[in-house]
Amino acid sequence: MAPKKRIRGSTRTSQSCSKEETKTGSLSEDSVVESAQGVKGKRKAVTSGKTRKQSISKDELHERPQFCHWLMKSEPESRFENGIDVKFGIEDLKALPNQRGCWDGVRNYQARNFMRDMKEGQQAFFYHSNCKEPGIAGIVKIVKESYVDHTQFDKNDVHYDASSKADNPKWSMVDVQFERMLKRFIPLSEMKKIHLEHKARVGPLKDMALFTRPRLSVQPLTSEEFDFVLSLEDKNPSL
Repeated sequence: MAPKKRIRGSTRTSQSCSKEETKTGSLSEDSVVESAQGVKGKRKAVTSGKTRKQSISKDELHERPQFCHWLMKSEPESRFENGIDVKFGIEDLKALPNQRGCWDGVRNYQARNFMRDMKEGQQAFFYHSNCKEPGIAGIVKIVKESYVDHTQFDKNDVHYDASSKADNPKWSMVDVQFERMLKRFIPLSEMKKIHLEHKARVGPLKDMALFTRPRLSVQPLTSEEFDFVLSLEDKNPSL
């Protein structure tokens, strides 16, 4: 029995909401990551009596790598949660007014932290996940930096979080805008093969988060990784 599809964002103007491959993640593990990454939010104060092993200095926090390219996962095929179709592929983004929408529903602390690091104008690969053939379909750009994800307070939303409070929200989102389709779809299987080759001979994709942190729905890319993957669109994989 196919549930009736509810259109997400029907009460919001010029926004749509995309989904992440991993909805929750391990909160206990990610909470540790959050405290170690110096995100743009409240952090527990470090008392003067703590040793270096017990706390992280400001210098160490500033040493965290700064990324300017990203990979963002969303589901292009219908999947219903509580009667709501969480499908959101790159074609759905293209169909929105100004080809722009919000990237809500991220419920993993590390993925959220990466979104908080995003800057307006940066590019991200739009990755189709949880589908017959996962892979990179196109490129989007960040057009609004992180702000409060309102779906965490909506009891009718599949990503409602009763533990998040309005005066101290847990979750953030960004706005993205369609930039272009890749000249060809780059499947996960092709990138995985290259990743294994690069691990053996130290190539650009040897540490790509798509394979080292595969559960994350929002992932950072180095400029070298982004440029290499982009170069694949001009290559015939059968050659």
